Amino acid sequence: MIRKIIHIDEEKCNGCGLCARACHEGAIDIIDGKAKLARESFCDGFGDCLPECPTGAISFEEREAPEYDRIAVECAKVSREMQAMGIQWPIQIKLVPVQAGFFDGADLLIAADCTGYVYANIHDEFMKGHVTLIACPKLDGVNYAEKLSQIFALNDIRSVTLLRMEVPCCGGMQRMIDEALRLCGKDIPFRTVIISRSGKILS
Repeated sequence: MIRKIIHIDEEKCNGCGLCARACHEGAIDIIDGKAKLARESFCDGFGDCLPECPTGAISFEEREAPEYDRIAVECAKVSREMQAMGIQWPIQIKLVPVQAGFFDGADLLIAADCTGYVYANIHDEFMKGHVTLIACPKLDGVNYAEKLSQIFALNDIRSVTLLRMEVPCCGGMQRMIDEALRLCGKDIPFRTVIISRSGKILS
């Protein structure tokens, strides 16, 4: 859709971060020393960031952009509040930010949605001591390889464990993580645990 959205001139940006702090929706990140509109669907087009910019690097433009996603913005706000309390939230890959304090030094468990219902002792055997993310490659209909590669690259991830089902659609989880590990440029220990449809560990 065509709508009003902010534009950041990177040549003028000095990376002070005032715009990111002024953005109540969390649409702006400081990346490589420059402000970037990291989440276009979080920008409401009101421009609370404009008057805070000391270099005049931010302006409005009308262009093709995703619709403002109020629900995702509210979820992100709750996530930031919970992070401030040391609580990991959200757990869905689709909703989790690519950079968060709970990722630093984390042993990461990436679990296919179904595993939590099939394997009764998932909390004690797999989630305990891990930061957990969940997804379903079939139902979500999203290739999370790029997002996972950013999570791996931007945070100090100590290890990654994939907990997946034996069913063919879970093979998509394996391929996403393999690609993400290749893209992130880091050597992160990785293992896969496969659960049978009857709730047994196969490997």
